[in-house]
Amino acid sequence: MDILLNKILSNDSDESTGYLSIVADNSESESINLSQDELIPVLPLRNMVMFPNVVLPIAVSRNKSLRLIREVYKNNGVLAATTQKDIKVDDPGLSDLYPIGTIARIVRILEMPDNSTTVLLQGITRFELLEITSKTPFHQGFIKTMTDQIPNEDNRVFVALIEAIKDLAIKIIQNSGTIPPETTFAIRNIDNPEQLINYITGNFALKVTEKQRLLEIDDLEERGYQLLEILNKESQLLEIKASIQSKAREDIDQQQREYFLQQQMKTIQDELGGGTSEQQINEMREKAALKKWNKEVAELFEKELSKLERTHPHSPDYPVQMNYVETILELPWNEYTKDNFDLKRAKRTLDRDHFGLEKVKDRILEHLAVLKLKGDLKSPILCLYGPPGVGKTSLGKSIAETLNRKYIRISLGGLHDEAEIRGHRRTYIGAMPGRIIQNIKKAGSANPVIVLDEIDKVNSDFKGDPSSALLEVLDPEQNSTFHDNYLDIDFDLSKILFIATANTIQTISQPLLDRMELIDVSGYITEEKIEIAIRHLIPRQRENHGLTKEQCILSKEAVRAIIESYTRESGVRELDRKIAKIMRQIAKKVATNETYEIDIPVEELKNYLGAPLFTKDLYEGNDYIGVVTGLAWTSVGGEILFIETSLSKSKAPTLTLTGNLGNVMKESAILALEYIKAHATQLNIDESLFETMNVHVHVPEGAIPKDGPSAGITMVTAMTSAFTGHKVKKALAMTGEMTLRGKVLPVGGIKEKILAAKRANIKEVILCHENQKDIEEIKSSYLKGLKFHFVSDIREVLDIALIK
Repeated sequence: MDILLNKILSNDSDESTGYLSIVADNSESESINLSQDELIPVLPLRNMVMFPNVVLPIAVSRNKSLRLIREVYKNNGVLAATTQKDIKVDDPGLSDLYPIGTIARIVRILEMPDNSTTVLLQGITRFELLEITSKTPFHQGFIKTMTDQIPNEDNRVFVALIEAIKDLAIKIIQNSGTIPPETTFAIRNIDNPEQLINYITGNFALKVTEKQRLLEIDDLEERGYQLLEILNKESQLLEIKASIQSKAREDIDQQQREYFLQQQMKTIQDELGGGTSEQQINEMREKAALKKWNKEVAELFEKELSKLERTHPHSPDYPVQMNYVETILELPWNEYTKDNFDLKRAKRTLDRDHFGLEKVKDRILEHLAVLKLKGDLKSPILCLYGPPGVGKTSLGKSIAETLNRKYIRISLGGLHDEAEIRGHRRTYIGAMPGRIIQNIKKAGSANPVIVLDEIDKVNSDFKGDPSSALLEVLDPEQNSTFHDNYLDIDFDLSKILFIATANTIQTISQPLLDRMELIDVSGYITEEKIEIAIRHLIPRQRENHGLTKEQCILSKEAVRAIIESYTRESGVRELDRKIAKIMRQIAKKVATNETYEIDIPVEELKNYLGAPLFTKDLYEGNDYIGVVTGLAWTSVGGEILFIETSLSKSKAPTLTLTGNLGNVMKESAILALEYIKAHATQLNIDESLFETMNVHVHVPEGAIPKDGPSAGITMVTAMTSAFTGHKVKKALAMTGEMTLRGKVLPVGGIKEKILAAKRANIKEVILCHENQKDIEEIKSSYLKGLKFHFVSDIREVLDIALIK
């Protein structure tokens, strides 16, 4: 052993030599040739790598390892030292150890004053671990010895390489201030190239993975080149640290001290190869090369990236510029999902998720068909408007699934800042893109389905008018060059399918309405609600409450009773809540093992939902003169209403109207009376009655506001009945507007009105001749049991309605 080894062997105190390993003399190095059939003890090492011709002190703590070294030392044998991949593994197996290690001989075992044990190992030659045969009483296995490929002595390149390594290692030792000076002496006196490379690798503070990588290289010249590269990095790091330290003054204040530490951290990060701004910029440039953007965007991105490159990472402008560049990079420029053109599948999906809504479904299928044939179509802007709870928003999700596109929902309710749509300019602190661009970035596709929810509830204030900002978004002729203030470059929105939803179109500005295709999503009729409940609501609520079909059954009759007696709405939200209420109570009964009727009868509903909240419209018969049944449309569906007329003697006859009537309905009553006065002779009415009788028209349920022209012919019929004394035909209802000359005009809401008539057991309905087309659109099953009279003049109405 050389002088360093002698120093370690003679040191029995707590004082350390100051270094980990030394080189063995050439005279002591030897080669080991073991048979592959010969077992050898295997010593797992933590956080260190053993090299041939190097003496390494190792602290041994594991019981198995202590037993191994004492057994080997006793028999004057050798062991196979190899490094663990994970230091946390206490009992490693073959897969937990690096396959290449070093055969070593135990030089001496040192019992330290703190009762710990240190063993001096002398590396001999490299080996490959083939198998671990046992772990008791210590690790044993089969190995295969390995030899290094050493260049010829006349290889001048290799000689120069060794000299370069030696000089660089000495330079690092001198600059580091932590490596003992004896190491320089040892390096200068090592003539064997293999010993020199192994000694430097074992002594310098390199990563375990780097040391292991060097140990696994068979070619000594290649191992030397790899070591030289690592030493170069270490030398550069020391120079940078020395440069930083020389510039730092002794009297620096707290702020300068923090900056100094940050610079040191940055230097360390640079060496470790992680988290530097240069690497981030290079990664961005690599990603940009894969983007499908046009030349204009590519030039802008490169310009902004170059600006970021010139900005110091600690500058306040750096994160602002970084966010902008990242936003441009993350947007899906010309990246589209492929549309699914299977129209049959599309129809199945729409029918599965939504019952009814035939017009909306047909419109979507038409769009898909044109897109399939033409291959390219500017997406239309659809606006679904109708009462709450009819499925406008969920329809957008089904459309996205049908087209195989990404789905985005943007809630516009209460929006009052224009910047939410167009984004903020980058000059503002905390600037960001508008919601449109943000959601497109999140979707990762430039052709998603975007549902603009509650577009009728957009407000305007001093921050701008968002509805005006939406004009560019929703115009198919303009949105191909949508300009976001933050992005400051045009983005193509023309491939996006926008679907707006609204409860009413009255509050939407006219220019915005003009850019959208309006589709009326009317309320569901009772029959449709029953189907929706049976197909969707009841199964979903069963699942939500942990029930099975065998534990709860709601028949169609029970669902109809819930709809008519406990809800009054156009959609099905309240119906869903009532079904959920029933399911909760049944879940409680199941959980407590109470007895109950699985098939809930109609008469038992009051036990679950309480007393009925609403009464079904009942036809009052034709027992009274001057009473006519009319049909009305409301936001929650159709209803029947009664127009009552009575005459009373008076010296100053007047027309009295009661029942909370609107202006249009009041005008209809005045119009009806004037028509009767003008045609009294043809109607067989005594004209003297107009001079002696007050006319009082009342519409029951006076707390409910009523308006509209639909009661025009009903008013005339009621007044004529009162003046002539003729009753109205039994089980008859009517709706229609009337002109001063007696012409009957068409009205809306026919579908809802007809179903209201059917619920009230009406048998005959009088309608304007032009409303016949509306009847033809209603399913024939809904019209069963009804007879229709289509008229053009009020005289036809009176002939049909009044009993002679």
